[in-house]
Amino acid sequence: MIKHSLYVRLEAKPGKEEEVAAFLQAGLSMAREEATTPIWFALRLAPGTFAVFDAFHDQQGVDNHLGGPIAKALMAKADELFAQPPSIQRVEVLGLKNDGST
Repeated sequence: MIKHSLYVRLEAKPGKEEEVAAFLQAGLSMAREEATTPIWFALRLAPGTFAVFDAFHDQQGVDNHLGGPIAKALMAKADELFAQPPSIQRVEVLGLKNDGST
């Protein structure tokens, strides 16, 4: 059962909003390559506010993700794209409904 997740809130620098959106859309291909990341969402919460939500079966999946290519790419672009460092929160999943594919 999926119990572990991360919620990452991102505030784009003024004028960088569409670059952030494109960066997150490109992250989908990397997320698809992560076998231990069954759930991954890139979200726009407001014009300059974005988030990533991903969920994992176990702590090893979280650790793999935090050390993987998406996290490395995010941190490499942080100074260029974001008004402040990404806010990464570990979140406990209390319930999940899916179509059976995760």
